Amino acid sequence: MIVGFLIVFLASSCSAFVGVNYGTDGDNLPTPQQVVDFLQRQQISHVRIFDTDAGLLQAFAGSNIQVLVGIPNEEILSVGKSNASAVDWVKKNVMTYLPGTNITGIVVGSQVLTDYSIAAASLVSTMRYIHAALVAANLDDQVKVSTPHGTAVIQNWFPPSAAVFNQSYAETVMRPMLDFLADSSSYFMLNFYPLAIYAQNQQTMSIDFALFRPNSGQIDSSTNLLYTNLFETVIDGVYSAMAALNFTGMPLVVSETGWPSRGDPAEVAVSLDNAATYASNFVRHILNNTGTPRRPGLAMNAYMYELFNEDMRQGATSEKNYGLFYPDQTPVYTVDLTGASLASGNGTRVPSWCIAKEGMSTSSLQAALDYACGQGRADCSQLQPGQQCYFPDTVLDHASYAFNKYYQKAMMAPESCDFAGVATVTFTDPSHGQCRFPTIVPQQNTTSPNVTRSFGQSFKIPPSTGLLFLSVALFWS
Repeated sequence: MIVGFLIVFLASSCSAFVGVNYGTDGDNLPTPQQVVDFLQRQQISHVRIFDTDAGLLQAFAGSNIQVLVGIPNEEILSVGKSNASAVDWVKKNVMTYLPGTNITGIVVGSQVLTDYSIAAASLVSTMRYIHAALVAANLDDQVKVSTPHGTAVIQNWFPPSAAVFNQSYAETVMRPMLDFLADSSSYFMLNFYPLAIYAQNQQTMSIDFALFRPNSGQIDSSTNLLYTNLFETVIDGVYSAMAALNFTGMPLVVSETGWPSRGDPAEVAVSLDNAATYASNFVRHILNNTGTPRRPGLAMNAYMYELFNEDMRQGATSEKNYGLFYPDQTPVYTVDLTGASLASGNGTRVPSWCIAKEGMSTSSLQAALDYACGQGRADCSQLQPGQQCYFPDTVLDHASYAFNKYYQKAMMAPESCDFAGVATVTFTDPSHGQCRFPTIVPQQNTTSPNVTRSFGQSFKIPPSTGLLFLSVALFWS
């Protein structure tokens, strides 16, 4: 395990990856070649840059790092003036560097509808022109075209089932854009900044909800789905907004997300601890293919914002401190992105399981069991009559199996094995007979230490009634 900020990248088509945004608004950043070497040492294989700087693209040549390039907002009108101008842009900024530089996507602008409305009417036509140029060059399968949106394109965040796109451009821009994305087998891109939403709703939203920490959550009364974090709430809102325009099943990529590690005194909830907590929990959520209550288990790719702190960025202090690393390539904070905090002395991950504690009341175990197999979305199918883990048919045994399925799904995060104090971690395989307790860590032919470890009362089982509801829409204006 690399010390610092290590991202696990899964290349499988059914597994998600986490990449990084690489900006250059700093006067003390490493050279492009040093950055590429650093990315390779960190095993980061997906990067988004914000333009088509020749020095950057040349540095990526031969690295096999997958690169998204960008058309800045102020260039959209000129690039999208005609099919010919788009062809010229693709030849100069994409074809020049292929195949040495592994360009896999073109990002047209950023938050155009909300931040650069002068180009809104030309956005979709520009995307179509760029795609047509790629088709003509037989590159449309390799290089996809999309554009990132801010969360302000959505109205009525809560409940997520009621979310719709802003009506001022839902039909005129969003519908033809979704048509284009579907026709070109591309993806919807969303910039998600939870701190901005939390700062505007802190009277009705807990910081735990924004940071993926345990909380009682919010229920969408139309679907009866429980939402325990802001990210899933927003993403399901986007799915609902697309469904309202009759688009379902379109992939979604989180094009930017992060939390600043330092800010001005007046900036709420900006701290190193919150930044590390959000990054760790978000990446675990993505790499575990958690999905959302509306679409559980769905893989979703993401790009963390951003690689380095950038001292020349405009705005508040927080704008300069979203980096995962300092410009000298040391980590801003240490995050266990594998999701497993338990390791042997040499840094190797050790198999562990989550089981029910002996001596707990049947009612407490049953409540935790119901949560794990219900709202917790653990796969408890093996506990059904006739399946391999149905016997022994006791609440204790069934709870142990369910707790472990939840724990492994959460990438063995310590806080996921508590269940209001009725669960504990063990390093001894609890499998019995034909009932196998899975672990995400491959096991060796050695005996695990006979040690158990319980964690604090961090996990709260949501009450069955009286859950909090947001009193205002989660809308980032």
